[in-house]
This record gives sequence, structure tokens and C-alpha cells, in this order.
Amino acid sequence: MLNRYDLACFDMDGTLTKARSSWIWVHDYLGTSNEEGYKRFVNQEITEEEFMREDIGIWRSVKPDLSKRDIIHMFQSIPLINGIQETVATLHECGIRCVIISGGIDICCTMLANEFGFDDFAADELITDNEGHLTGEGVKVVDLADKGHWVKVMMEKYGTTPERTIAIGNSFSDVSMFNIAGLSIAFNPTDPWTSEAADHTVKSETISDILDCILHPEE
Repeated sequence: MLNRYDLACFDMDGTLTKARSSWIWVHDYLGTSNEEGYKRFVNQEITEEEFMREDIGIWRSVKPDLSKRDIIHMFQSIPLINGIQETVATLHECGIRCVIISGGIDICCTMLANEFGFDDFAADELITDNEGHLTGEGVKVVDLADKGHWVKVMMEKYGTTPERTIAIGNSFSDVSMFNIAGLSIAFNPTDPWTSEAADHTVKSETISDILDCILHPEE
């Protein structure tokens, strides 16, 4: 089969996971919250970096020795959408590389990439000391206001073009990816703007249902 695409860029939180945010998943696990920080971030009263630092600080306030190993343990139980293995395997069979672009936590992305065979990912990082404990600092790798930047980075890395690139996401922060990719799919979108910006909208319990939009677009 002659395939028209080379690269598929997936959002993670709310798209590959059923949890809406890997950051909130850690909060829920620890019994903490940063809803006030989220409101201030949305209102542009604090930066994404400050919001990230607040989250980590709240976690460490209840568990000062919080480690990378602890975070890995927490993400082992994060609920995943059905059909990831089938989707990645099918796209790989068609010669399409699969990457994750997320404002979520890199540890979760690493686990998903290793389990399901994603080719690459970009996500925010938690900084740890020499013993693996969180220092309280994080690195904003993916700008939620411009996730499209990483679509361009991945296209250059894997030698393809916008028209041969797919973007899959569920929220308004994914629209900047949609604006670059030749094919965009809103998967279980959380708002009407995401659907309006996408070429296709798929609402399903299994992400493999996006394959029809990719492999059989005329049907």
C-alpha cells in the first residue's frame, strides 16, 4: 500500500491516557491539589515554569523524599486508552513513525514509549539529584501554547513534511499541532474549538478507531 504519511504526532494526557493530566495524576495519588495554581496559570498570572515548580513543591510538602522511582510507581497504574498497541503497530507497518508531544511528565512518556514502541517523545522533565530524589525544579520542554514547534522538530528529525504528518490530540493546546500537520484528528475532544480545528473528530473508547481516518480517508 502506498502510504501518504511518514509521521504521527500524538498528545499524551487525555489522548493516550484516560487521565486528563499526568501532573494531576500525581496530585491525586498523593492526595494533593493545585487548582489555585492552575487558575493563576490560565489567567497568565504565573508562567508555566512557575506552575510546574508549584506542583512539585506541593508534592514534596507531603513527601519530602519523593523520588523518580516513586513517580514511576504512580504511573504504573495510570489508566490508558484502549488500542494503543494496535495503533502504533499498524502505523509502523505502514512506515509511519509514531511520536508523543506532551506538556505532561517525561517519566510517563518514557514508560509509554517503552511499552508500546513509540519512536520518540518530547515532554516536560522532573529534575532529580544524584540519589534520584526530586529537587523541586522542572524543565519546560514543551510549550503548551506552541506544541506545533515540536511537530516541526520531529518533522526535521525524521525527514518529512507537513503534508505527510499527522497530529492527534484532545484539547485546545493541540490545535497548534493541527495547524501544521497535513492531517489532524481530534480524539475525544474536551472542547468544541479542538473539533473545529481538526480535519476529523473521533469519539471512541479505543484509539485504534483513528486508523480509518489515516488509512481509508475516502471511505
